[in-house]
Amino acid sequence: MAVVGKRVVRDHMPDQHRAFYAQLPFIVLGSVDAHGDAWATFLEGRPGFMSSPGRTVLNIAARPHPTDPAAAGMTEGAAIGLLGIEMHTRRRNRMNGVLSTTGNGYRVEVEQSFGNCPRYIQLRDVSFARDPAAAFTGTVEDMPAPDAAARAMIEAADTFFVASYADRGDRRQVDVSHRGGKAGFVRVAEDGTLTIPDFDGNLFFATLGNIWLNGKAGLVFVDFGTGDVLQMTGDAEVILESPEIAAFQGAERLWTFRAHRVVRRQGALALRWAFREDGWSSASLMTGDWQQAADRLRAAALATRWRPFKVTRIVQESASIRSFHLQPNDGAGLLPHQAGQHLPIRVTLPGADKPVIRTYTISVAPSDGFYRISVRRDGAVSRHLHDRIAVGDIIEARAPAGDFTIDAREQRPAVLLAGGVGITPMLAMLRHVVHEGLRRQRIRPTILFQAARSKADRPFDRELADLVGTAQGAVRLVRVLSDPADAQEGADYDASGRIDMALLTRFLPFNDYDFYLCGPPAFTQALYDGLRDTSIADARIHAEAFGPSSLKRTADRGVAVPARRPPSTKPVAVAFMNSLKEARWTPGAGTLLELAEARGLTPEFSCREGQCGTCRTRLLKGAVTYLKEPTATVAEDEILICCAAPARQEAGDEDQLQLAL
Repeated sequence: MAVVGKRVVRDHMPDQHRAFYAQLPFIVLGSVDAHGDAWATFLEGRPGFMSSPGRTVLNIAARPHPTDPAAAGMTEGAAIGLLGIEMHTRRRNRMNGVLSTTGNGYRVEVEQSFGNCPRYIQLRDVSFARDPAAAFTGTVEDMPAPDAAARAMIEAADTFFVASYADRGDRRQVDVSHRGGKAGFVRVAEDGTLTIPDFDGNLFFATLGNIWLNGKAGLVFVDFGTGDVLQMTGDAEVILESPEIAAFQGAERLWTFRAHRVVRRQGALALRWAFREDGWSSASLMTGDWQQAADRLRAAALATRWRPFKVTRIVQESASIRSFHLQPNDGAGLLPHQAGQHLPIRVTLPGADKPVIRTYTISVAPSDGFYRISVRRDGAVSRHLHDRIAVGDIIEARAPAGDFTIDAREQRPAVLLAGGVGITPMLAMLRHVVHEGLRRQRIRPTILFQAARSKADRPFDRELADLVGTAQGAVRLVRVLSDPADAQEGADYDASGRIDMALLTRFLPFNDYDFYLCGPPAFTQALYDGLRDTSIADARIHAEAFGPSSLKRTADRGVAVPARRPPSTKPVAVAFMNSLKEARWTPGAGTLLELAEARGLTPEFSCREGQCGTCRTRLLKGAVTYLKEPTATVAEDEILICCAAPARQEAGDEDQLQLAL
């Protein structure tokens, strides 16, 4: 903001702001009383009750009612904050300055004026229920904390306004701002403390910066249907570290507020607002709620367990790919996932005496609110899912995992290269890029190349087209068919053949991109090698191959690759501590997973390639190496037994390997 602030925060009102204030029927105002308490309130009047005779002056032909607690801070020479907001257009502008009284209202000398983002504003149409000049005659209640009716009003709100201030030497500056989210985004604790998630905005940090400095705030909630106003002043605190931040979808931090005085004025406003049928802000709908956050925290305690998930919907995406929508069936919530991660599932095939584990990519974005796996019919487990699983059935699943993910906030353009069912992580990534981009008002530029054998084999046509349309030019889709016999070029596909370097050169002006590759091993390896041959850095290529082989990477010049010890050349005693069994590993005997199976144990695994992480096991004693370099990450005290073997001993090594199996 040291740079941006000089450009966007002005010491005057642009002409469009002056005209904007003149057409408004109300303004939100923040003031500070003699006790240092901040208050937020509304002033209203027929459009034109505000006027700007000059770029540094705003006249307001209205005064607060004496019962309005914000009136105490609206004195000659007082610092105030103003927010002009039009809920039916989502326009809003903020201004602060110094107040002086006039015969019929106030004059504000501008100190700071700046525009504000429209996110999280729900669309409402405004009208007058009575003459705004008529005297307020409603009931006024003054209380030390929110009562049951006040709590209910707060917990149902999707919008409120907050006043804050900071003293800079002998100069005070006051701010008032809008906060919005899903209905219920403000939590009220038993002791009356409010907790509010802070979503991504335009990063002015005017409100939170003020709270950080002096811990004071004033809140106002409005019943848009009755004109009731609930005003509170009290202490606020910014929370930068809490497990609830990660659990609340879209939250980047939290802040709390505890009132020490609450004023309710029934029917205080002449204005009424009607919620539009399509009024929800899409940014608000992409955020969570406190029930979801609580469910996620409960789910975090179950992250290492197999949990039941109900199949809520099944969609045939193409001739061979079917999607299964999943929701938890145990009362706990969904664990957050990152776009591109996979979901381990466990099913028991007919006639089998034990379940088998497979991992399938979650093909939706974290903000979608459910898991979806999109499965190609190929193999015993996928045939079982296609042929025997119906809506209402239960599938066991564990916490999402995997490191093949995308950062939607990165500014560098992304190129997604998908072969066949490799589209599933790319679809999740694209949904995330678009959803987060819309919420943050900047979509990461992305180009998706999707290869399929034929039009009938290609999934997600409508979904991808909708994403491209929603992205407003930030996303481009290139559809490639190897057999375009029944398709029309331009309408059904953009190129024939396969995705290779020649095709990329044809459609892609090579620049500074991040590349994401997923598909069959030969597809992924060929593209990786081709990109490296054109001097694309290894760090710029993110890849995941499916099938019986993993990607062979080449390090960038000058980048040190940690050396693995070779496997042991001598027999090594291995103790499986949880099952109280021992075995003897010998050179050439294979992996520790194979040794455990030979000893009669049944460790969980899926890929046997070090990619999915299902076989993570704690290493209690000894040293291991990898026969095949894994791609799944593990903690310092964990190993992937599907590709691990005892390492050649060095001085000081233990002469036995101990595993928590």
